[in-house]
Amino acid sequence: MSATIVVGSGPNGLAAAIELARSGHAVRVIEAEDSLGGGLRSEALTLPGFVHDVCASVHPLALASPFFRSLPLAMEWVHGIPLAHPLDDGRAALLERTVRGTARHLGHDGPAYWRLFEPLVRDAGALLPLLLAPVRPTRHALLLAGFALYALRSAQSLIDAKFKHERARALLAGIAAHSLLPVAQAPSAGFMLTLAILAHSVGWPIPRGGSQRLADALVEHARELGVGFSTGERIVSLAQLHEASAAVLSLTPRQLLAIEDGRLRPGYRRALDRFRYGPGVFKVDYALDSVVPWRARECWLAATVHVGGTFEDIAASEAAVSRGETAERPFVIAAQPTLFDRSRAPAGKHVLWAYCHVPNGSEVDMTSRIEAQIERFAPGFRDRIVARHTMNARQMEAHDASFVGGDINGGLANVRQFLARPILSLDPYRVPGTKLLLCSASTPPGGGVHGMCGYFAARSALRRLSAP
Repeated sequence: MSATIVVGSGPNGLAAAIELARSGHAVRVIEAEDSLGGGLRSEALTLPGFVHDVCASVHPLALASPFFRSLPLAMEWVHGIPLAHPLDDGRAALLERTVRGTARHLGHDGPAYWRLFEPLVRDAGALLPLLLAPVRPTRHALLLAGFALYALRSAQSLIDAKFKHERARALLAGIAAHSLLPVAQAPSAGFMLTLAILAHSVGWPIPRGGSQRLADALVEHARELGVGFSTGERIVSLAQLHEASAAVLSLTPRQLLAIEDGRLRPGYRRALDRFRYGPGVFKVDYALDSVVPWRARECWLAATVHVGGTFEDIAASEAAVSRGETAERPFVIAAQPTLFDRSRAPAGKHVLWAYCHVPNGSEVDMTSRIEAQIERFAPGFRDRIVARHTMNARQMEAHDASFVGGDINGGLANVRQFLARPILSLDPYRVPGTKLLLCSASTPPGGGVHGMCGYFAARSALRRLSAP
């Protein structure tokens, strides 16, 4: 019996392989790089003994993923307060595990925060599986429609309508900026709401020992199911997959077009060619001789810190990137795992993971601008740097070809590509007229470490394999 092939060993590829294998199919995973994990890799990027996450680091979607939750993964999650957002006056807004705790810190905007998020978090058990799936009929249609009324707006319009004071407005703008969209563009509100709901329902956790531990746990479980793995094998033509009973590809549209050899239908090829990619990222990993000296002490309680200042600062930064410019004062997303996981640095030392958004494909060195932003809220930060490792947007793509131009979300998350990802279809995973399926973040439900793109692509493959 010919095997089903999965191309790519990131979280979506591994999820597809596991679902196919536990349904009784022979599966082989082909990985172009020399190690498994895709965006889930951890390495000593700076100095021996300092464990850095090469790409993804904080994983609320992994803990919420219905598929990952169904697996017996041998790993441990660690938590801090999900998020701190320092401001220039020395205070910090906190996104706490509870809605009530967060609202309590937001002063006069606290009641508005409670009214917006308490019903959504109360229904999170039903809502989150809907958000981590392609659009389809559901018995929770009214719940989903109520969420969509808010989610399909811009974050700015929702924040302007409900929040008046700096702490809440800055906190929510920073969460919205994870969308890699300007906060004035729809559907950035959907990202803001989803990430806040995740913080209150499952937290924003980190894997003990680094993100590689999640990849290792997925690989171990896949091997227990009989999945085979090949590393250092790059697919450069679809002809290499001709013997597979089906091939599930964790590739973006641009990658598929590069290897399709004229095998795709012209209409589908044109649709893939129209697929748009979003901003890239510039990333810095730091080895530190002590903790980051945040002026706002609340930041020492949080695994993630948003370094960007006010609502207006963040809006200006993300708008500049959307215009193809590099922001002078970039919005920086930082993670400080060693506050909660001492295994990742030598005794008394720490690591810091930080990135900002840049135009797609940018090779501009943002190191000094990122450090100036951190220094703004943590005077003396530069004095604590022992070593650093940087990757610009082009280098991010060189590390993982699915990050086209440094786009870690697998494609722009505007309204059109939310509904048509990568095409408008009842089964967006299937490549028409072939035995191929796509399972990358360029398919629903999109970017993030959740494996659901791989799971749904595998279910589509299983329907095809069982058809007479």
